[in-house]
Amino acid sequence: MIFDMDGVLVDSEPFHFENESRMFRKLGLDISDEEHSHFTGVATDVMWRQISETHELPLSVAELTELTVLESNQYFGSLEKIEPLPGLVDLLEKLVAAEIPLAVATSSDTVTMKNILEKSGLRKYFRFTVCRDDVANSKPEPDVFLHAAKLLEVPPENCLVFEDSKNGIKAAKAAGMFCIAYSGGNSGHQDQSQADRRIAHFNELEIDHFLK
Repeated sequence: MIFDMDGVLVDSEPFHFENESRMFRKLGLDISDEEHSHFTGVATDVMWRQISETHELPLSVAELTELTVLESNQYFGSLEKIEPLPGLVDLLEKLVAAEIPLAVATSSDTVTMKNILEKSGLRKYFRFTVCRDDVANSKPEPDVFLHAAKLLEVPPENCLVFEDSKNGIKAAKAAGMFCIAYSGGNSGHQDQSQADRRIAHFNELEIDHFLK
């Protein structure tokens, strides 16, 4: 099983959204919340590259990416503890006990990923972690999920992905994986119609079903 991080393991999407919104305001960019929501689940550099196609930016994509990521790193690095989403730890404990190999595949950068996984206490559950720095293309391309499957030594068609964003779901399906959309966080009103199943709480899952 492969888990997205932001909005699936922890409720971090609201911070990313507000951080990016602050950047937009500082730069004088007129970007609506609706337009902004299309970038949920994609890497920061991809977001700025797409914005640069329709807006004039005062700094380069690389500079804006660095500033945005720095803000994220400072914020999550300053926190003593980050709470996992409800019901997640119980599910992970059962999956680990059942010896189901687990991985994280996120569009976040390495430092943010490490901060969140360590301060939430979740790192111990995952054999492997994959972030946007480990692959050529971020979500909605399937690279992070395919790389995670390779590390797990499991064919993509035998992988199950937990995602919350439209872009993440598209990436999972492009990788040829079964995708469960998690809608219990605060990731905004994401289009999850491409997912194979949708849940609002992790306790909706029957672990025995995955052990067959």
